[in-house]
Amino acid sequence: MAAKRKAISRASPSRKKTSGTESTRSKPAVKATARPARRSRDKSNLICPIVGIGGSAGGFEATMELLRHLPTKNGTAFVVVQHLDPHHASKLASLLGRACRMPVIEVTKRIKPQANTVYVQPANKCVIVKNGSLVLVHRTQKLNVTIDHFFESLAEACGSRGIGVLLSGTGNDGTAGLRAIKVAGGLTFAQDEQSAKFAEMPRNAIRSGFVDSVKSPREIARDIHQLVEHPYLRRPLTESEAEQAGKSEYEKADDLGRIFLSLKKQTGIDFSNYKFATLNRRIQRRMALRGINKLNQYARLLRGNPEEVEALFDDLLINVTRFFRDPKLFTALRKRFLPAILRKKSRHGELRVWVPGCATGEEVYSFAICILETLGQRASEMRIQIFGTDLSEAMVDHARAGIYSSAIEKDVGPARLKRFFEKRDSSYQISRRVRDICTFARHNVITDPPFSRLDLISCRNVLIYLSPQVHKRCIPQFHHALNPSGYLVLGSAESIGTFDELFDVVDKKNKIYVKKVVPTPRPADLIRYEGPLFGSTTRSTSIDATAFSAQLLQAADRIMLGAFAPAAVVIDHDMRVQQFRGQTEAFLQHSAGPATLNLMQMVRPNLMADVRNVIRRSLKTNKPARKERSAIKSNGKTREINIQVVPFKVPMHDKPWLLVIFDETTRTNRPGKLSQPLGKTASQREIGQLRRDLAATKESLQAIIEEQEATNEELRSANEEIESSNEELQSTNEELETAKEELQSTNEELVTLNEELSNRNLEMMQMNNDLNNLLASIQLPIVMVDNNLLVRRATPAA
Repeated sequence: MAAKRKAISRASPSRKKTSGTESTRSKPAVKATARPARRSRDKSNLICPIVGIGGSAGGFEATMELLRHLPTKNGTAFVVVQHLDPHHASKLASLLGRACRMPVIEVTKRIKPQANTVYVQPANKCVIVKNGSLVLVHRTQKLNVTIDHFFESLAEACGSRGIGVLLSGTGNDGTAGLRAIKVAGGLTFAQDEQSAKFAEMPRNAIRSGFVDSVKSPREIARDIHQLVEHPYLRRPLTESEAEQAGKSEYEKADDLGRIFLSLKKQTGIDFSNYKFATLNRRIQRRMALRGINKLNQYARLLRGNPEEVEALFDDLLINVTRFFRDPKLFTALRKRFLPAILRKKSRHGELRVWVPGCATGEEVYSFAICILETLGQRASEMRIQIFGTDLSEAMVDHARAGIYSSAIEKDVGPARLKRFFEKRDSSYQISRRVRDICTFARHNVITDPPFSRLDLISCRNVLIYLSPQVHKRCIPQFHHALNPSGYLVLGSAESIGTFDELFDVVDKKNKIYVKKVVPTPRPADLIRYEGPLFGSTTRSTSIDATAFSAQLLQAADRIMLGAFAPAAVVIDHDMRVQQFRGQTEAFLQHSAGPATLNLMQMVRPNLMADVRNVIRRSLKTNKPARKERSAIKSNGKTREINIQVVPFKVPMHDKPWLLVIFDETTRTNRPGKLSQPLGKTASQREIGQLRRDLAATKESLQAIIEEQEATNEELRSANEEIESSNEELQSTNEELETAKEELQSTNEELVTLNEELSNRNLEMMQMNNDLNNLLASIQLPIVMVDNNLLVRRATPAA
């Protein structure tokens, strides 16, 4: 298989061995007669941890080896599922009872599993876990894969408290079950090839990438004994309890941030935008496998262990997929929505589909098969492109190869298997015609740009693991990527949220939405992770005290500012008002015409010169500047004010900001320091005032001249840069034209080469036919093999 996910086979760190290794007498096998267990609301607390042990040929010896090395009191129930002959009574329970120190019980009716007990499946029935009890079901065509079905039921019933162990055997039974256990948060083991009598069954599971540890039965027994003491299995919590407990743990130190950093350095993916509950469960799961209880210890382990970082990365990417998942959805697509899309396409049109988060590609190929079935003979006329993307390069490689175990027979009918798959020993490969219309690539739906001109997007069960901030970015991106009246398919637990203006629901049951032909809003940039995920929160008592103090301080500030602070505005370096403070109506006014926040267009005319001069001086010296006794007319009266400009810096901004303060002199004049008369007569006072106005005007004019000269210099520099850029663009254009000619020449060569290859292909086909006819007519036994001694051709006589 092109993509083999590494099975983590590191030995768990040593811990103190508990008692339980003392010898005890063998327990005889007995029949189960317990009453059914009552249902509970929280299934995770319903039963003790359960270890499912599956095996086939050679699995009995491996099972005895495993059970022999387990202590008597381990707090765990064990269920042994073997491939047994349904027509003969099984002696498995009595044989295991002689070698095992725990009681061994053959399940004959519904029974609630008890800790420190081994349960054995009978020969003529299949056992599953349902509502906290072991339940027998009849062997039917659907239940032939007994290990898979037990493991799948174990995953659904126990979640993170389920452990799957796959031992010696043939075939691929158990692979799909181990996948279900791992996805549900449980732990998975497989026997290594060196100790397995028949290694095919564990080998297939290992190749699937869903095995956490590969060891001998004796080592698996040791690891299970250590794992069941870990809080991850011993003290299960509800999701809300786990989240609260995890938050208090994470906020003690920035350990989660260090884990994110290790992941981002190695994989390039920032997991801070994922929901905390998902991250918490998966990290705790890896900690259990490594025998670590403290988050800071696990963060330190990741810094020097790239293999563990890769294992955690694989765990965080929840690969829940299978062929034709939710069959009703594909029925609706084939009968209603795909025909609606195709009616708008020309005979030789293009059909484009995108499946983000495709994992190992089953959903992508399901869409491809559904489209080919819908198109029928028309499929050869249309250009079909189905894009499957995922964060994991290993998953993308697996999807490209298109090779799946025979377990897909449960989801894909015989007709489809014959038409769209090729049988390969114990596996199936997607046929070439289906793979040719599917393109797989590594893609991050959060940060990478989406595909475009799409007719259908299927983003099922991806958004549920992402934060609401990511939803606000992804949904508009999907809207932008779709063609008018294109369809968006979401998972059963997902919705478009508040984006009703972008999509209409056309199938509420199957979560299918159609794009509205409206402008796509520009999504706000995501806030990137820059510290502890919960660094802004503290314990509840600290939060209450801090919040009250902040509110008290803000209330006092508002009173002080309203009663005593002068009117002011905050402006940026372009003179745009960013904030008004206090009552500014006496100093600023809005003119008729287009709305503006430019201070020079809002300040009253008789203050414009003084305000401009003070701002210019402050910007020039980068120090506060002040103009006293500026005259302002209001309601027929003249008042004097002080204008002060204070520059300041804002973090993460290089350019200065200014606080412009308008302070009436009546507020600051003190007795004994009143301004003196300007002259003895009214004419002298008026002349003095005119002189001051003239001086201010000259200063303002000089400032305008200097600004104009600076602007002209900038324009000259900009003009030179534009001329230089124009020359560069002309040069680039010439290079592009040359490159275009070269590409055209190359294209002609490729067309010629393609014709030659087509001719050679025809010749090869003819030679192949001649060779087949020759071999069929020869009466001698001839066998042709490759370098690996695999048979390639043979005559009928052979």
